[in-house]
Amino acid sequence: MESPVISTALTTTNASVVVRGTPPVLVPWRDPHTVPPEHLAAYIQKLEQACVAEPRSADLRTCLGMAYAMNYDVDKSMDSLEAAVALDAGSFWAQLKYAELHYRLRVLNRAEQETLKALNLANNQWQLSIARKQLQDIRGLKNGAVRNVEWSKPLTAPVLMLSLFLLAIFVTMIWK
Repeated sequence: MESPVISTALTTTNASVVVRGTPPVLVPWRDPHTVPPEHLAAYIQKLEQACVAEPRSADLRTCLGMAYAMNYDVDKSMDSLEAAVALDAGSFWAQLKYAELHYRLRVLNRAEQETLKALNLANNQWQLSIARKQLQDIRGLKNGAVRNVEWSKPLTAPVLMLSLFLLAIFVTMIWK
């Protein structure tokens, strides 16, 4: 029996994922509002099985990460997309979707870095335009009203001061 392998035809014109030996599976993220939760769960289960059968497939990991994201399972989505990028550092789609997840989580500096990597991996005008649009959206948010906070200072002093303050209140309450 052949091992399942995702087709290389994951493009805009193809709305299905083809695994050898099985009928095409419609891609649920074309219109996420039309996918019932039970269908999404079944789709995730099929993708998990395909990833076990074909552990070196960045395309399968990318699809699984997207499905997890649609299911609002951010941790699993991040893990799957990180694995896809690690498996194939030259995969435009894995890189773009990894950057998009950061963008949706509003980790804008990281999203910008990852989108720039995807921009460099674009193979055609269409991919280039998608990456540029995502980069434009990220930079618009960065320069707009969204505040991108980075923890660059240690929190030791504020935590110690808060602890001392709470200790003082506790001791005061005990003595009364």
